[in-house]
Parts: sequence; C-alpha cells; structure tokens
Amino acid sequence: MKTFLLPLLLALVLAFPGPVLAAGDPVTVDTKDPVLEKVTAATKRQDWASAQSMLKDALAADPQNANYHNLYAYSLRKGASADMNLVFKHYNEALRLDPKHKGAHEYIGEAYLMVGNVAKAKEHLGQLDKICFFPCVEFTDLKKAIAAYEARR
Repeated sequence: MKTFLLPLLLALVLAFPGPVLAAGDPVTVDTKDPVLEKVTAATKRQDWASAQSMLKDALAADPQNANYHNLYAYSLRKGASADMNLVFKHYNEALRLDPKHKGAHEYIGEAYLMVGNVAKAKEHLGQLDKICFFPCVEFTDLKKAIAAYEARR
C-alpha cells in the first residue's frame, strides 16, 4: 500500500505546484490579494509594525476575512510586547470564520505555548491532524514547537 501512495503523492505535488514557503512564513491563500502580498513582504522583513498597520486597515474594510485576522494576530504575536488577549481574539475570529484554517490552528497553538498552555496547543494539533489528509506543514511545525516546548520543561 505504501509503495502505491508515494508515487501518487509525488504525482499530485508535481501536478499542482504552489508557492514554496520556508517554515515559519505566514501561509497566504490568495497571493493575488495586494494586502497579503504587502503583508508577506513586511513579515519577511520582520517589519511587524507595518504588517499590523496594513492588516488593521484591511480588517476595517473586510472584517470577515479569516486570513486577515490570522495574519494580524501573527504580526501582533511576533511584534514587540504582544497583547495576548488581542492575539487570541483575532486567531479565534479567524477560526470562527474558517474552522479549518490550518494556519490559524498552527499559530494559535504556538500562541498557547507562549502563555504555557500546552493542553490547548495540543487541542489545535489534534484539529490539524483531522484537517490535513496528508501530514501538512502546519501540523508538522506545531508538533515540533510542542516537542521543543516540552523538552525545555
């Protein structure tokens, strides 16, 4: 059975090439969205204040955009002196709008690790395990983050 799956997986990857992001890069769904293009550039420069400002404006114009909420929370979390209540508010809103948003599950799990709540991080890892048909980068990254957190304890 495994012999069959590997060629099938390889064929699928080659048939549907997509942008390749480094681990830790925010995952964007619509690369034609000019806001997401600018935010992705700002996050690559680690210019969290610019990313936050752009996303705050974008959310005022489109409050139903799960990607904007996810990336706003991400930029808040990565920036100086993160307001974790605001971080969780926006990750939870992203997940309310799109309960299968893989990036939001990964990032809220990482945020829970920042406040020492491993159980909640593992809940989101469990959600990713259900959402991802094959292991996905979000699942793998959160699993590694949890393992590293637990190893430090």
